[in-house]
Amino acid sequence: MKILIVDDNPTNIIIIREILKKEAYRNVITAASAIEMLELLGVGGENTELRPKHPDVDLILLDMMMPEMDGIEACRIVQRYANLKDIPIIMVTAVGDSKKLAEALDAGAVDYVTKPINKVELMARIRLALRLKAEKDWHKERDQRIQYELKLAALVQNAVLSLPLREELFEVHAIYQPSFELAGDLYAWYALGDGRYGVILLDMMGHGISSSLFCMFIASVLKDTVTTYVEPEKVIQELNRRFNQLYIEKQLVQYYFTAIYLVIDTKLQRIDYVNAGHPPALFFEGDAAEPVLLESNCHPVGVFDRIEASPQTLTYEQEGHLAMYTDGLLEMVDGDQQEQLEFLIRELTGEHEWREEPMKAAFFDDKAPGERDDDKCLVWISLRRGKQ
Repeated sequence: MKILIVDDNPTNIIIIREILKKEAYRNVITAASAIEMLELLGVGGENTELRPKHPDVDLILLDMMMPEMDGIEACRIVQRYANLKDIPIIMVTAVGDSKKLAEALDAGAVDYVTKPINKVELMARIRLALRLKAEKDWHKERDQRIQYELKLAALVQNAVLSLPLREELFEVHAIYQPSFELAGDLYAWYALGDGRYGVILLDMMGHGISSSLFCMFIASVLKDTVTTYVEPEKVIQELNRRFNQLYIEKQLVQYYFTAIYLVIDTKLQRIDYVNAGHPPALFFEGDAAEPVLLESNCHPVGVFDRIEASPQTLTYEQEGHLAMYTDGLLEMVDGDQQEQLEFLIRELTGEHEWREEPMKAAFFDDKAPGERDDDKCLVWISLRRGKQ
């Protein structure tokens, strides 16, 4: 490990260097002033606005009292930079003033030794500081590796989401904004043949790694389930059966998800659906002032071993569109569920075509992942009439 000694007195530097050499610490560099130390770290002397280079210094022994710039001010400058602030700084001082020592520690120093230097004390404090630095570096490297793996997992999770689909009588789009790198919302759609389409939107309880893993399990069985069972009640029942097969020993939290699944027949102009505890989808037909609500008609998936689901049906005579969403959109505004739903209806009334940028501006913000309360998802389905 590399140790930087900063002192304006050459004798002090020689003494400390010899102590370190006898203890097998030979990777030592020196600076005769605080300004020279900052230049070695890439800060650029007193110009603290420069971007520092990545340092290879593992520990700094910094004299407190020096001309031009004292050790306390130099320590404060070092602490301004994210890639420098983790370097442990041990103050070397002849000052016995407890207020000065407290000021040095507040400035970012991790410890101090007093002059004349006691070899045993110095080495004990150096070993402790280096051990803490090594542990901090290990944790930082591990956290970076975890962040890389989370981003990779997020790419995989995003890859299973359905791409926009544009057909003559049917069109579907979505916007998704997770609250963390990994999230618990999932949407998918499948062409079922003969002008029929299956569309599902689900919201796993919670968010983060555990919810995303449950979500990925559902994604892995979804296409087979939808294309095999097709009918809304059978698809929801099969998803409930599959989800309950996930037995986790000593599971402290019972996971479940809400879902709304539609089978849209564009030839018959008919929509069959099951809403399993999910916020109601909104169906806008023609110039109707109020949307039809596709409300919940059974409990969420995974709560009980068996689920009773009765499909609901509605037909449409004119062209229209469906808006499906997760509760993250409702939680944009304060108030009870009815007030939140009224807000969403007001925002969507008058929108007849899919317009991605206005939708993003209205419902999705630029907060970084981890700062949002919940995942946000909006699925928009446009339904058109065939040529008569």
